[in-house]
Amino acid sequence: MDRTRPVRLGLGVWALVVALVALVVLTFLPTPYVIQRPGPVYDTLGTAADADGEQVPLINIEGAETFETAGTLDLTTVQVVGNRERTPSWFELALAWMDSSRAVVPLDSVFPEGVTTEQRDERNATLMVDSQHEATAAALNALGYDTGAQVTVVDVLEDSPAQDSLESDDVVTAVDGVAVESAKQLRQAIQDAGGDPVMLTVLRAGEEHTVEVTPEKHVEGDVTTWLIGVTLRTDYDFEIDVTLQLDNVGGPSAGMMFALGIVDTLTPGELNGGENIAGTGTIEADGTVGPIGGIRQKLYGARDAGAEFFLAPQSNCDEVTGHVPDGLTVISTETLDDSLAALEVIAEGGDLESLPTCDVVTSP
Repeated sequence: MDRTRPVRLGLGVWALVVALVALVVLTFLPTPYVIQRPGPVYDTLGTAADADGEQVPLINIEGAETFETAGTLDLTTVQVVGNRERTPSWFELALAWMDSSRAVVPLDSVFPEGVTTEQRDERNATLMVDSQHEATAAALNALGYDTGAQVTVVDVLEDSPAQDSLESDDVVTAVDGVAVESAKQLRQAIQDAGGDPVMLTVLRAGEEHTVEVTPEKHVEGDVTTWLIGVTLRTDYDFEIDVTLQLDNVGGPSAGMMFALGIVDTLTPGELNGGENIAGTGTIEADGTVGPIGGIRQKLYGARDAGAEFFLAPQSNCDEVTGHVPDGLTVISTETLDDSLAALEVIAEGGDLESLPTCDVVTSP
């Protein structure tokens, strides 16, 4: 009789029990990660449910002639699985690691220490509202409208260079004699001064003042920034009434697609040639398209929603290369004008190979 057989069988049973116990333990142990996955896709030319569950247009314009549209101009989103109160299990992370449409990212990169989920959601909602204003300004600027931009001081930091020179609600109209049309322009002028004093012309309670402020040097790593210690916002006085409606979506990454949707609505013909086009990217009033997070998940969300083309910020190209789902053509863009030019080529059935790409390698 082989006495080693029962021993081997017993060891096998114990190994299986230990493995099952380990699996159960890993299932409930907290992890320092969350999962990003493709979120809902919304057509800026279509409708979405409002807070009451009723379908409303994502873009509604009054005070100007609007035109019929076709195809889609989809904005893409990312959903986050997990938060500080409940992180994904190790088993969930393992499944996500094997799914090319998902990403496992450190918890702190999405939910910083000391910031609650509610605070994060509130901040993202604010960023979405700001991006909608910038998208409207960018679209109307591209169409030749006067957006009536003015830069307002929101707050002045204590012990900052501007503490004795600027006040909340000051409207900055010029820097060193050059008219100021955006907060971005003002920040750049301060940076370009390289530490030299800048002369700011401001309107305070309807009266014009000229103040001198000497920027303060801040060094982080190998990056030097010159700051005067104020927070700014750019306000607009639009000639027409543009309302952008999208509940339960936060962050600034929908800006470019909203801008394209506004341009399409205000111009005759089909900006996209009736094709299904998706994209992402922040936008500023001058048309600059900026980077966003979760672009790989947005590529898969766009593909699954039926998009054939995807407009991606050029500054995200390093994350795009090698991660494009089959059936999707990615076009890189740096400005709203770049995106409009790309749509024109697509609409007219032009040479798609002439469009800028991220030198992508299509993945299976």
